[in-house]
Amino acid sequence: MTIGFIGLGLIGGSIAKAVRRVHPDARLIAWNRTASVLVEAMREGVIDQQCFEITESFRECDIVFLCVPVLTMRGLLTELKDHLKKDAIITDVGSTKGDIHTLVAELGLLPHFIGGHPMAGSEKSGYQYSSDRLLENAWYILTPGPEIPIAKLSAFSEFISSLGALPLILTPEEHDYIAACVSHVPHVISASLVNMVRDLDGPEEFMKTIAAGGFKDITRISSSSPQMWQEICLANADNICIVLDRYIRSLTDFRFAIRNENGEKLLQYFSDCRAYRESFSDESSGPIRKDFRIYADLADETGAIANISAVLADGGISIRNIGIVHNREFEQGVCCIGFYDADSAKRAKTLLERRSYHIYEV
Repeated sequence: MTIGFIGLGLIGGSIAKAVRRVHPDARLIAWNRTASVLVEAMREGVIDQQCFEITESFRECDIVFLCVPVLTMRGLLTELKDHLKKDAIITDVGSTKGDIHTLVAELGLLPHFIGGHPMAGSEKSGYQYSSDRLLENAWYILTPGPEIPIAKLSAFSEFISSLGALPLILTPEEHDYIAACVSHVPHVISASLVNMVRDLDGPEEFMKTIAAGGFKDITRISSSSPQMWQEICLANADNICIVLDRYIRSLTDFRFAIRNENGEKLLQYFSDCRAYRESFSDESSGPIRKDFRIYADLADETGAIANISAVLADGGISIRNIGIVHNREFEQGVCCIGFYDADSAKRAKTLLERRSYHIYEV
């Protein structure tokens, strides 16, 4: 199997690394706008061949992943069109599907195309942040074109499953509306909230100083690439505006209940929100991978964090992130420990409680 990558950023690099880990005999070739990324991927053994142009080398590919912004896609697809196997699959990783399907149809590539959107990522961007585990337990949306045979779609879906992702087949229209609700509008809300606090903060920047806990959690995605989100908003404008209109009405309802001191209505709003939020599954990751965290009381002494790390290491538990948290949710500083999955967090809690650490449930 030969697999090509056009673009080796966060997502392209992560897929390539996952393929290398799961399918070590596969041959991987890649083109990237920045040549140094190709050099790094070759040095790490992730790819077997670097391409500085889209040439005949791509004619060997069984699958080609398009991992570049939609605005640069047309020129690259036009070049790729002349270098394709008869039965090759072309797929993308974009956050919107309607525009790419339209472009593919214009170029006569529908018999090759299966749209893709891995619902995983990071607030960081670039190959240096890619990971061979990024796709694990993440929904991977597939939007096949009308000319794709069932057998080809099934084979590609199985390939995506082999990388640890969870394939879900939708139409491009279904995908773009759902993505507007659960990904695109939340990014707009996060960005608008951060900008509001920036505008309301005084010259002393007290708001910025004490912003922690919940505020940082719900606005973490605002650190994502501004250019990428500009392009997503323009590409999915109709759906985003429909959902934003509904969200604005929801905010108006909240404001009306608060202004009129309607405690019963507010309680209903927050109760409904909590019930629906707690029904979400922890088994898969969204556009920004879920953190599985526990919080442990931290003794004010040298080596306190090292002791916790040693306990978990002895238990064979990998730590994703660790640090000290100071905010009003806790009486004093606590150690916030992040893990790669829910099982690791549960096992860590048990181990630390056996060592008399107090674990907070938040």
